[in-house]
Amino acid sequence: MKRFILPIAFVSFLFIATSSAAQGVKLAIHAGANMGKLDGKSFKDEYQLGYHVGIAPEIMFSSKWGIQPEVMFSQTNTTTSTEFDDLYKVSINELKEVKLNYLSIPLMLSYRPFSFFTLQAGPQFSILMNKQNTLLENGGDAFTKGDFSMVGGAQINILKLRVYGRYGIGLSNINDIDNRDNWKSQSIQLGVGIAL
Repeated sequence: MKRFILPIAFVSFLFIATSSAAQGVKLAIHAGANMGKLDGKSFKDEYQLGYHVGIAPEIMFSSKWGIQPEVMFSQTNTTTSTEFDDLYKVSINELKEVKLNYLSIPLMLSYRPFSFFTLQAGPQFSILMNKQNTLLENGGDAFTKGDFSMVGGAQINILKLRVYGRYGIGLSNINDIDNRDNWKSQSIQLGVGIAL
């Protein structure tokens, strides 16, 4: 059942996008910087720079309300602490810099009090992309290697230009080694987009 959830979500997304065309749909391309970190004693308590790129249909149901489902590739960088070595008996030199590449799928509720300003909030599910697996194999592992979070932020709309900032906080423990340390993500995203 789990392997069918991602394709069903994608088909539902396409249905919503095409059925909402009359209300106003714009496709935007986004790119920007991630400042991310992992909470937990295994990692240094500091934000590190990464990046994100993606596409985002802007579906407005009225002049003020809409949704913005997105698909984006996102990178989070972090550094292990000496606690990681103590807990997992791995040399810190072997695993010091960690890069986590995710396929992120946020579903943002948009409220536009003014045409040039949008408030956004919603859930985000991120699938950890392993180099050893194909995209479909990663989708099948989404519920064991995924990160569920809540995201909120604001966007400035200047003609076709979009400038946005967001904060995301992970709600799930992404440690799939054991339960000795709880790992949760935090991220700050700053980016720009262009509506096509």
